[in-house]
Amino acid sequence: MENNKERFIALFQEHIKREGADRLLTYMCSDQCDFFTAPASTRFHGSYSGGLLEHSLNVYDCLVDYLSRERTKSTYNMNYNDETVAIVALLHDICKTNVYKESTRNQKINGEWKQVPYYEFDDQLPYGHGEKSVYIITGFMKLTREEAFAIRYHMGFSGPEDQRSIGYTFENYPIAFALSTADMEATYFLEGK
Repeated sequence: MENNKERFIALFQEHIKREGADRLLTYMCSDQCDFFTAPASTRFHGSYSGGLLEHSLNVYDCLVDYLSRERTKSTYNMNYNDETVAIVALLHDICKTNVYKESTRNQKINGEWKQVPYYEFDDQLPYGHGEKSVYIITGFMKLTREEAFAIRYHMGFSGPEDQRSIGYTFENYPIAFALSTADMEATYFLEGK
């Protein structure tokens, strides 16, 4: 079975061809970026080394599956090219790179206090969540408006955004709804506790 990093790179290189994509992947593979080893959260889904990478691949698989449904294609007119699908799914949480630091804390285990490892959140670029992912990506390559909105609002109604903005986005950029659905499926069904 191929490892997650190899699979991610293969999917990225196969589907994402636009100008600047190669520079983004080089950055992601460099020592300046911990995308492939970062957790997806401090204590919820994917709170372990490589959790962010695993989550990104899970979201990709869930999104591809969701978009393959006949109803999404014919009734909802969700027909997106492979590049757009790969970009929004694989990169939606790039904002989580370089923000989790390994640390320890005291935890009572069987009546005794012990030092246990955990991740602490230390964001040196506090630019939001989805909007930070859009910001990082567009530093390397252009996004379509629909891709940018999908990534920006991928948290859907579970995020802190204005509810009207989310509804507007889902109505006008349906891939945003699809990505949010794939993100929730991956988080709560594939990666839940």
